[in-house]
Amino acid sequence: MTDQLRLMAVHAHPDDESSKGAATMAKYVSEGVDVLVVTCTGGERGSILNPKLQGDKYIEEHIHEVRKKEMDEARGILGVKQEWLGFVDSGLPEGDPLPPLPEGCFALEDVDKAAGELVRQIRAFRPQVITTYDENGGYPHPDHIMTHKISMVAFEGADDTAKYPESEFGPAYRPLKLYYNQGFNRPRTEALHQAMLDRGLESPYGEWLKRWSEFERVERTLTTHVPCADFFEIRDKALIAHATQIDPDGGWFRVPMEVQREVWPTEEYELAKSLVDTSLPEDDLFAGIRDNA
Repeated sequence: MTDQLRLMAVHAHPDDESSKGAATMAKYVSEGVDVLVVTCTGGERGSILNPKLQGDKYIEEHIHEVRKKEMDEARGILGVKQEWLGFVDSGLPEGDPLPPLPEGCFALEDVDKAAGELVRQIRAFRPQVITTYDENGGYPHPDHIMTHKISMVAFEGADDTAKYPESEFGPAYRPLKLYYNQGFNRPRTEALHQAMLDRGLESPYGEWLKRWSEFERVERTLTTHVPCADFFEIRDKALIAHATQIDPDGGWFRVPMEVQREVWPTEEYELAKSLVDTSLPEDDLFAGIRDNA
């Protein structure tokens, strides 16, 4: 154990790091924690979701390069390091029945082989804490589900020299805790929705709550609430940097900052694996680690 605390956040696409746990990462950066974002794909098949940029031929033809530049800007805003795993975006299949996934995409990779690329990053960076997605991917995008799968294999595999030899993947290392991002949880959504109505404001969450069962199968266990309200503005700036994906006038930003800070000043996680003793609920991803670092 060194004196340096290190946090690795594993995400499927560029922009996921800014919409899931960004304020937490910015908070830890401000405290001197070394933070690395690992992005599994380049977002090549992502739709242009910002209506102001739809129909732009350059963006459509160079989406990979554009999203890479957006990631560079967001990384600088958050103050984190970032690495690409180099897999190809699977896209989000739509239709009934769903079409097959495109050949060569991330979600069709061999899980153990793909996890080896993440093992390589874990052994090089040596994080005590890793964040990723739950078994549903947070929402059932095939790349998010695959991100969960390789994260779970790599968490164990980083210390498994029989499966991932040191000669190829670097010196073995054992991360201590793994968390699922649970920022889009029902208690938070309901609290912000009610706060907007109480203030006579239009809530962006009404339809979300009506359709909740469609995009979250079960209620998750929120074990860890990280206070990070002072970093919500940095989170939003990083999110806006992903201009192809985020409309700055859209629903992401309709809850006034002062309401967010007052009503729900934390970001939430679910502790999935821990090799250290900790007491739940937590307010720190490094609980059980920090005192011994």
